[in-house]
Amino acid sequence: MLKIETMNGHERMSTQDLLLQIEAAVQNGETDFEIAASGQHDIGGPLWHPEGKTLHFHITNAGQRVGSMCLSNTEIVVEGSASADVGWLNDGGIITVKGDAGDTAGHCSSGGKIFIGGRAGTRSGSLMKHDPLYEEPELWILKNTGSFSFEFMGGGKAVVCGIDSEQFDSVLGERPCVGMVGGVVYVRGTISAYPKDVRCLELDEEDITFIDGGLDDFLNHVERSELRDELTDWSQWHKLRPLTFEEKQAQTSGRISVHDFRLREWVKGGIFSDVAVDDFEVHDTISRGLYRLKVPSWDNAKYAAPCEFSCPTGIPTQRRYDLIRLGKTDDALKLELEYTPFPGSVCGSVCPNPCMDGCTRGTIDEPIQIGALGLKSSFVEVEAPKVKTDKKVAIIGGGVSGLSAAWQLALKGHEVTVYDDSERIGGKLEQVIPRGRLNHEILEAELKRIQHVGVKFITGCKVDRAKFDTIRAESDAVICATGGHKPRYFNWKGIEHLTMGIEFLKAINRGERPKVGRHVVVIGCGNSGMDTCRGAYEMGAETVTAIDVQKPAAFAKEIAYIEGLGGKLIWPFMTTEITAEGIYADDGRFIPADQVIVSIGEAPILDYLPDDPSIKKFRDTWLIPNADKSIMEGVFATGDTIKPGRLTDAIGDGRKTAWYVDRYIRGEAPLQFPQKTRIPAERLSKAYFDKCHHCELKDPVDDHTRCVSCGTCRDCKMCLESCPEKAISRIEKADGSWEYISDPNRCIGCGICAGVCPCGVWSIEDNLEPINMYRNGQRSA
Repeated sequence: MLKIETMNGHERMSTQDLLLQIEAAVQNGETDFEIAASGQHDIGGPLWHPEGKTLHFHITNAGQRVGSMCLSNTEIVVEGSASADVGWLNDGGIITVKGDAGDTAGHCSSGGKIFIGGRAGTRSGSLMKHDPLYEEPELWILKNTGSFSFEFMGGGKAVVCGIDSEQFDSVLGERPCVGMVGGVVYVRGTISAYPKDVRCLELDEEDITFIDGGLDDFLNHVERSELRDELTDWSQWHKLRPLTFEEKQAQTSGRISVHDFRLREWVKGGIFSDVAVDDFEVHDTISRGLYRLKVPSWDNAKYAAPCEFSCPTGIPTQRRYDLIRLGKTDDALKLELEYTPFPGSVCGSVCPNPCMDGCTRGTIDEPIQIGALGLKSSFVEVEAPKVKTDKKVAIIGGGVSGLSAAWQLALKGHEVTVYDDSERIGGKLEQVIPRGRLNHEILEAELKRIQHVGVKFITGCKVDRAKFDTIRAESDAVICATGGHKPRYFNWKGIEHLTMGIEFLKAINRGERPKVGRHVVVIGCGNSGMDTCRGAYEMGAETVTAIDVQKPAAFAKEIAYIEGLGGKLIWPFMTTEITAEGIYADDGRFIPADQVIVSIGEAPILDYLPDDPSIKKFRDTWLIPNADKSIMEGVFATGDTIKPGRLTDAIGDGRKTAWYVDRYIRGEAPLQFPQKTRIPAERLSKAYFDKCHHCELKDPVDDHTRCVSCGTCRDCKMCLESCPEKAISRIEKADGSWEYISDPNRCIGCGICAGVCPCGVWSIEDNLEPINMYRNGQRSA
């Protein structure tokens, strides 16, 4: 005999490990098992000895489904009680539970015998069945069952002895034998109710012979043989069986028609009578109008395209290509300027273009050339707003986020003034980004465009607390957009040897030639680190090595550029000390260098703000604005004053801040900034675009043929031409735009429009109108 202890101190053997051990033992010839279980399930089946010998299991503390799918030649004895699904799908085993069994004992069993020495739970005996080619299953229960017992029983025999069950209204619980179509249930004790299609009969000789013949075997297995005399008073027994076919025929000879049933019986007193209103009209399977099963809707621009959703600025590139298809290229290029003042400097030059990472077209061949399209808007002119408000907004900081907010507010007609302590406006675009990465002519043109729409620049203006108070008093709103210019670094040993990367890059962009060593180490492998490496080479460094504690976060093209110059990137490298000779790591590595430049990010300088307890900060560094981007009454924050981010994040945040500021100075409630949900990928039919698979990339304007136009109608007319009922019509508007409409009097709700739409514009949903009408107590005309 194989004894298995499933607990080793506080360590419990998993069910999988226990079953694998049992299976291996059976294959090695073992037949007898003593298992001290600890709730493991599925013990005892399905197993078959290689020589066909009988398997014996003695189990304590069994879990669910003991004896599940048990085969013949398997005998299981469970000491005490067992949880749910005893003998589930039993196919021949003899399973004994000396105590109670949980719910669904004997569920779906088709063979063998199950002996329960106590009570059985809800739905026990449900779906028992009998294959005439094999012996029928048996389920013996000493006491009683829970409700819904023998539900949908199709075959086999069950014996419920009713011992110690006098306190129950029914030994079979509530609603026994519902859906029963075969088999028989023998019951000793009270039965409160049973279905109309089940008969309750006295036992005949054949029934008594069956119970009497199996009773000793049952009682011996559950060790209750003293109950035999009490259980053989056959006057206390009944049997339940379903009606035969002939009995059902006779019972239903007077059945009314379905039509009469609906008119006379449906709802009346039924379970839905308090909520359902029926107009008693009969409708075809295919209906139009009110009684269509499905209803289509043209949800144009309801969802954000993946490019729009992935862009922090929210630029809807799909709408630009819609305009290009209409021949309105100039309007398409102007559209981007509704979202950003820097389509060329950022979108087309230094942005990592997360929009292109999200582009659906990229899952077919190559993403749409969104960055290159933005570059084409660099020199597009925008008219200043003709209608002005009397509202004044001051923006402290002339970087990307501040200028983004200034642009949006100026376009709304407000008077906007930007204050910056530098002599040249533009923030890091002007002061830090290497000229090799950003065409300065484009940046200057875009800054002039911001001025052209009415934004006033005041440069060389250091804002302290007194100046801040003056600006605040003279303005309807103030935006803090001073960005991050305070170098961040750790308290390494030897920090006096460090050169600050941001100051190094600013000096280069001012036209100076800051001193640089022959061998330079740059701490930081992000984009600012790569910019610093580039600057070091431009200033004459012979070797440049960038180090970081983690995998480099810079854009791949920036890393490739530095490596192309001969630069090296080393990570992980945990700096511990900087000396005049080089830099040390915590593992003893040393990199010789005569200059070490740190470029791992910057923190904002906010010393101009008052000591107001309402101003909250993260780690005493970054501002924590309220939901409407305010930090105090009439003062708002944006960009890197809140958290470090990419330039595109700063533009998007500036646009959002401007939206809240505009509402504030107009005296409107601070509603949540509007944002769309990303269109689900399954709504798009990409197969339509496979004909352009691996297209040669040309002018980005020409990508209108490749753009999937996710969530926005591209006017392909496929729905118009595919509708079998000609229910869809196209309406062209005066401005050249269009709308598709489905005629409910023609539409049958087939959903073909939604199925063929390549852009995911058409939706097909359940028709809830009749339900809502009935729910409101209305009736159809």
